[in-house]
Amino acid sequence: MRLYRWVQFFHAESASGLLLALASVAAMVVANSPLAPFYFEGLQTVILGLTVQHWINDGLMALFFFVVGLEIKKELVEGELNTWQKALLPAAAAVGGMLVPALIYWALNPQSPMVRGWGIPMATDIAFALGVLAVLGSRIPRSLKIFLMALAIIDDLGAVSVIAIFYSGPLQWWALALAICFLFLVWLLRTRGVASSVPYVLLGVAVWVCFLRSGVHATIAGVLLGLMTPAWFLSEGTFGRSFSPVSEWLGRLHVPVSFVVMPVFAFANAGISLRGVEFSGLLQNSIFQGVSLGLLLGKPVGILLFSLIVTGLGWAYLPSGVRWGHIFGASLLAGIGFTMSLFISGLALAPEFEVYSKTAILFGSLLAGLLGAAVLWSLPTRKAKIT
Repeated sequence: MRLYRWVQFFHAESASGLLLALASVAAMVVANSPLAPFYFEGLQTVILGLTVQHWINDGLMALFFFVVGLEIKKELVEGELNTWQKALLPAAAAVGGMLVPALIYWALNPQSPMVRGWGIPMATDIAFALGVLAVLGSRIPRSLKIFLMALAIIDDLGAVSVIAIFYSGPLQWWALALAICFLFLVWLLRTRGVASSVPYVLLGVAVWVCFLRSGVHATIAGVLLGLMTPAWFLSEGTFGRSFSPVSEWLGRLHVPVSFVVMPVFAFANAGISLRGVEFSGLLQNSIFQGVSLGLLLGKPVGILLFSLIVTGLGWAYLPSGVRWGHIFGASLLAGIGFTMSLFISGLALAPEFEVYSKTAILFGSLLAGLLGAAVLWSLPTRKAKIT
């Protein structure tokens, strides 16, 4: 009985969300304590050519994005995104959620060099957003989680494209071409019906290394490999038993990703030092205003506006069990920028401006998470009718 309870705990989404929140709080406490030098120096320790933080963000998180790709693939084939009308809604919402925050920042910071930060409030941190949904548990329709996941993936792809085009140096095209070749081999194995996981794992590692060397965010390799995983295979033999590689990998990776990868990621990225921040002039700073309003106002306005447009035109419709109140709550959660926003901030702004953008990311993401959770918690849950 006791073992069964532990199994239940490790398969509860609310438990992983709680652990994610605790890891984030611990990171903030350590980053603003006497232990801060050990925390930041430890993350910058170089191992095999990469810092510990890079191994976490580009390596461990590739597993998380692989799981996200698997979830999206499953829904595209047999779930909430299996028609273009269903898939169009999160795509349109993501576009609105990127455009409006960028415009708000630009309107408040039209002058150079601050204008370069327009990409900071565009991104959604999928790990933290889904962590908040996990804490809410069964009060949230599963289709809303899929909607937010699809939205955040498209959002992340957009943010990575922005980094590659506007904030990066020249790409290493040879590495990108090699990654495409390895992805082609994955597709070839798939079409030939190769069911063994060994060649896929080896090719997956090769794709990840190539993306890492190319200058494109390495976690995109995880998304692409997840999307390319076969939904179903028909095994050879007399009876031709079918099995689902997507479901099999989801089952294998749920516990390690939810209870190891995501908390480690949170601890490594949520620690922001507040030393040197002048709180008296913070609210009057245009960078702080642009980033925080982009996340808190731009995200929900953009997502809701574009969602209303595509549904109003009859091009898309809300997922099953989802109401507009759910979309509003999810649009607030999409304002949790965090990791990608911090990453873009480091690329876009000079160090003397970064303290304002990073504080705004912390403030905006925290408030967006609290407001989104409050809205979703306040919505009535639908109970099944007894007949």
